[in-house]
Amino acid sequence: QVQLVESGGGLVQAGGSLRLTCAASGRAFNDYIMSSWFRQAPGKDREFVAGIDWSDRTTYYADSVKDRFAISRDTAKNTVYLRMNSLKPEDTAVYYCAAARRPKVTAVEYDYWGQGTQVTVSS
Repeated sequence: QVQLVESGGGLVQAGGSLRLTCAASGRAFNDYIMSSWFRQAPGKDREFVAGIDWSDRTTYYADSVKDRFAISRDTAKNTVYLRMNSLKPEDTAVYYCAAARRPKVTAVEYDYWGQGTQVTVSS
């Protein structure tokens, strides 16, 4: 079993910044080399935001957040971060952390998900 717990969401004005944290636990977590952030806005599908491959540190970003968001990890703490800068109202969503066995996978192939953390960006 793998447990993922997100934190760090909140209300921020447009142009502001937030850092989301995903704390992972469970013996099986080492088998899940891909950690990613997804988001889901009301009435919209869940979409990929950013991902990091623990095996080689390769990072992946959605075009909509490239150059504004940065994903990173702390291997010793089994923690993944999402630094979000220059936030826009359209970034408002519930952000989820997820873990998969392989990199570059679609949402359905992620085996574990956190409970989500709300990010609201006011204009």
